[in-house]
Amino acid sequence: MSMRKRQSAGPALDRIIVGDCVEEMRGLPKACADLIFADPPYNLQLEGELMRPNNTRVDGVDNDWDKFSDFATYDAFTRDWLTASRDLLKPDGSLWVIGSYHNIFRVGSVLQDLGFWILNDVIWRKTNPMPNFRGRRFTNAHETLIWAGRSADSKYTFNYEAMKALNDDLQMRSDWLFPICSGSERIKGADGKKAHPTQKPESLLQRIIMAATNPGDTVLDPFFGTGTTGAAARQLGRHWLGIEQDKTYAKVAEKRINAIKPLSPQSLDVSQSKRAAPRVPFGTIVELGMIKPGETLYDPRARHEAEVRADGSIACDGAQGSIHKIGAHVQGAQACNGWTFWHYETGGELKPIDALRDQARETLGMC
Repeated sequence: MSMRKRQSAGPALDRIIVGDCVEEMRGLPKACADLIFADPPYNLQLEGELMRPNNTRVDGVDNDWDKFSDFATYDAFTRDWLTASRDLLKPDGSLWVIGSYHNIFRVGSVLQDLGFWILNDVIWRKTNPMPNFRGRRFTNAHETLIWAGRSADSKYTFNYEAMKALNDDLQMRSDWLFPICSGSERIKGADGKKAHPTQKPESLLQRIIMAATNPGDTVLDPFFGTGTTGAAARQLGRHWLGIEQDKTYAKVAEKRINAIKPLSPQSLDVSQSKRAAPRVPFGTIVELGMIKPGETLYDPRARHEAEVRADGSIACDGAQGSIHKIGAHVQGAQACNGWTFWHYETGGELKPIDALRDQARETLGMC
């Protein structure tokens, strides 16, 4: 991994580019990123110092890079970096951007104006948020992430089964519970203070990268900071590019990422969605002799019986059609997943015919 100025020769991967994010993005080849994660300045609009009840100063965000003269200036900056981001995304790429109530709604508006297609807003609920010391508002205990495809036509990556497995076989919800960075994860400088005021937890980035990319994909972060995105990407076997204007942050990130040990290829395998598997019609199951014409299929409780025909259709109660059409017919339903509704008998037990599809794919060399 190296840290150097942008080169016009192309998108060398796994490196930090030191410079202005918009200028540097404009110099990269178009459609070079599968995923962009952005943690832009929040434009917190702080007035004066924030003090605790014991009269000690809160170490918040008061850096120059978070200061904008007015909303119009911030909106123009947002439009510039989002326009550059859209140029760098592959047609089926997606973007994640994180923010607080200070900026996320303005970012979302510009994002839609530019043609991005919002897929989800995700709430990062903090287990250990900073208290509201003045006691004049609710404790700000969450941040908002927007996940968007490059366009409405993008066939974006979503590892649904992997997210479901991560959540004990339940669909992953859009409210995520993570602690803010603290303890050993919080990177500190030689003076013992935070190296970066808005460092995000690696677990948050790992989930995003695992959800929206595959091993070998390229993740770009235009506001790289101390390299959380690069660290998570390297561990998960993804390529990455980071853009950071602050040389001190970039040096911290370089040292941090160099110390990361990538996971083994076997550890990177994730649960695959059945939708992503090669399509196998029921007729193929019949042609392969796994279910023969004349055999009987049953619903899970064996209340309905259907006869298999040579053309891959089934017949039941005077009607003939696909496994899906006849499954819906016998239930009086609008639709039915025939693969899970119809069962075949083997060894004295009923098993769903869906179990035969993986066998068929293996036989046909589709695996």
